[in-house]
Amino acid sequence: MIPRIRWRRAATAAALCLSAVLAPAGLPAAAASPPVPHDLPEPPAASAARVELADLTVEAPHSMAGYSRAKFPHWIKQMGTCDTREVVLSRDGQDVKTDDQCRAASGHWHSAYDGKDFTAAGQLDIDHMVPLANAWRSGADAWNTDRRKQFANDLTNPQLIAVSASSNRAKGDQSPDQWRPPLNSYWCSYSRSWTHIKHLYGLSVTQSEQDTLAAMLDTCDR
Repeated sequence: MIPRIRWRRAATAAALCLSAVLAPAGLPAAAASPPVPHDLPEPPAASAARVELADLTVEAPHSMAGYSRAKFPHWIKQMGTCDTREVVLSRDGQDVKTDDQCRAASGHWHSAYDGKDFTAAGQLDIDHMVPLANAWRSGADAWNTDRRKQFANDLTNPQLIAVSASSNRAKGDQSPDQWRPPLNSYWCSYSRSWTHIKHLYGLSVTQSEQDTLAAMLDTCDR
């Protein structure tokens, strides 16, 4: 069964929007600090991730024929005017203030991939832990649109993270055997998250991908 975004989190996202809309009269909406929806979802421990990794189907990549990012609708409205990107920016940042459209007007963000810090939301991308194109060639080519939409906007699991635009674009649609975060201290979290998302959504891995994930999981303390 594909996971569904919990109502509790959706309700929190609604509060995020309302905090901007209901700012006191005469006070700019951007000055109202929204509540952070929730912490970045924690992936399973390394021991559990190793079990999930061993359970994944190993096969050659599927054809990219027919692929389009448009087949993974994003960023959808999560509640009111708050779309997935803005919810993640508020969740992953500190002291984030939004305008009356839930857009991050100010805040502080740390990019876990490369250790860089930012104060402008425009310098950040929301990365899909397992990229859309990678998902397509590992099983999402057979999904319907609703399933792809959920995958592309999953706030419940460690699939979305705010990172520097430069690191996200360097990653592109590459798997861990092709690209890893520049900070090797993040390899443990990255491999746990990647493995969990692939297992959760029933996606396959290549042999090289599986071998690399196993080596990255070996960097974990637990």
